[in-house]
Amino acid sequence: MKNAFTVDVEDYFQVEGFAKAIDRSSWEGFRTRVGESNSLLLDILARHKVRATFFVLGWVARKHPEIVRQIVASGHELASHGMSHRLIYSQTPEEFRRETRDAKALLEDLGQRPVVGYRAATYSITSRSLWALDVLCEEGFQYDSSIFPMRHDRYGIPDAEPKPHVLTTPGGGRLVEFPISVLRYGGAKIPVAGGGYFRLFPYRFTRWALRKLNSQQQEFVFYVHPWEVDPEQPRVEEASALSRFRHYLNLDRCAERLSRLLGDFEFDTMRSVLARRNLLPAQ
Repeated sequence: MKNAFTVDVEDYFQVEGFAKAIDRSSWEGFRTRVGESNSLLLDILARHKVRATFFVLGWVARKHPEIVRQIVASGHELASHGMSHRLIYSQTPEEFRRETRDAKALLEDLGQRPVVGYRAATYSITSRSLWALDVLCEEGFQYDSSIFPMRHDRYGIPDAEPKPHVLTTPGGGRLVEFPISVLRYGGAKIPVAGGGYFRLFPYRFTRWALRKLNSQQQEFVFYVHPWEVDPEQPRVEEASALSRFRHYLNLDRCAERLSRLLGDFEFDTMRSVLARRNLLPAQ
């Protein structure tokens, strides 16, 4: 079974967990590391002959257009991660539309191909920001992967459909949703789809949980960030203890675990997986 491998292309200082310690206005003063770490991910994927979907932050694309061109030249799918990594529910609909439109236009200009997929910063399409789905439809996106069907302090819609599906937006539009994968076990929903959860759980547990999803004939989506394969990144000591724990846990093990994952499962781009489900037209 082909699963979706995805990368959220952002730098270490742009994560929401550091937002209280690092003001967005100071980003230009940081030495970026995303180019080197994203190249490492591209190398890992190339060794395993896996195509992936890269949700690229507009800020990164504007500063480092070569990253976008490298992704496209390597045969991967280019998708949008918005422009500024602001939580959607902290924006007005007008602000979100402007950022979404600008990021899409920038990526399409750099990549010279349509951008039809979107993922919100910190999965921030929640019950407070469902209006964003209408904006995505109106701006020409075909699918979204922003809804996390669990409860979390920053994101989540606990009762959301956990499998890829077509949803009807509040305004009556049609959009394909590929939710972030969770495993139902007993009465709980366990996040097993990547990121900090991939670094927190023992690899054997992650492999068991993802195989369980595939045995239920359910494709899963896996996500990772370039900074997660960069254990030498600067430490942000001003962040809270919880944020530092979430961010720095097992960074030195992530690249090796990714190689094991890519050997244990079959992966493709998100668009291709959705096309196989007949949720999107074939490319």
